[in-house]
Amino acid sequence: MKRKVTKAIFPVAGLGTRFLPATKSIPKEILTLVDRPLIQYAIDEARAAGITEFIFVTSRGKSALEDYFDDAPELENQLRKSGKTQLLDILESTNMDSGAIAYVRQNRALGLGHAVWCARRLVGDEPFAVILTDDVIAADKPCLQQMMEAYEETGGNIVAAMEVPHERTSSYGVLDIAEENGAVVKVKGMVEKPKPEVAPSNLAVIGRYILTPEIMNNLNAKKQGAGGEIQLTDAIAEEISKGNPVYGYRFRGQRYDCGSKAGFLQATVAFGLAREDLRDEFSDYLTDLIAMRTAAE
Repeated sequence: MKRKVTKAIFPVAGLGTRFLPATKSIPKEILTLVDRPLIQYAIDEARAAGITEFIFVTSRGKSALEDYFDDAPELENQLRKSGKTQLLDILESTNMDSGAIAYVRQNRALGLGHAVWCARRLVGDEPFAVILTDDVIAADKPCLQQMMEAYEETGGNIVAAMEVPHERTSSYGVLDIAEENGAVVKVKGMVEKPKPEVAPSNLAVIGRYILTPEIMNNLNAKKQGAGGEIQLTDAIAEEISKGNPVYGYRFRGQRYDCGSKAGFLQATVAFGLAREDLRDEFSDYLTDLIAMRTAAE
């Protein structure tokens, strides 16, 4: 019998150096996409998938991230007195119940695998999800929810996957495919950041995972992989070598790499245009901007 997945790990210990100087004082995960921080998109996706326990792997300088999910009594009272009930509802939707979020510290930046391993005692012997907040996925049905439904059929370990240009495989973990079955592919190998000429496919791992507790045992060895870091991909690949199932799931939706400035800007435009309250004004502005640039050329 497959155990229900109720815990999710959010590795949020990174320094966000690509967004300096903003991240000098603000955690990258608090940067706003339209009017919600990146971490809120990740939390909402986890909730939609049935996650009830949220584990943040943090580091020094992340107190603003922790404060974000606390109640804000003074602000809430002011909104209530002003009759701004819609804003009050939005604000209250960001609050988390006491005990729903647990925080563990990653004292040294040793890679994604190490960050996940830091949460091992909170995960225990249960399957768990991992969500990377840099990967924001716009989808009618949230990506992790899609994966949960596939997990009900397959069990084992599942990673979100999408096709990328061959020349960009060196930026991703890449799947070596054994069998194709629609959206689900059975995996016979995983390679972290392979050069394009040796990449087994162009099906890349994206920042959503549903993993068995055995992954934590593999991470206990703290083996260094690509870039001298402890790679989560390597720990998952070890399950394949043991004969345990690993699957890739081709999710339905558009992924934005909000860990890069270009990706963050692209997501801002896409999410802005998707908002009914912003669409018309924003679209008119973009149309005029493009027309001015074309005229100038």
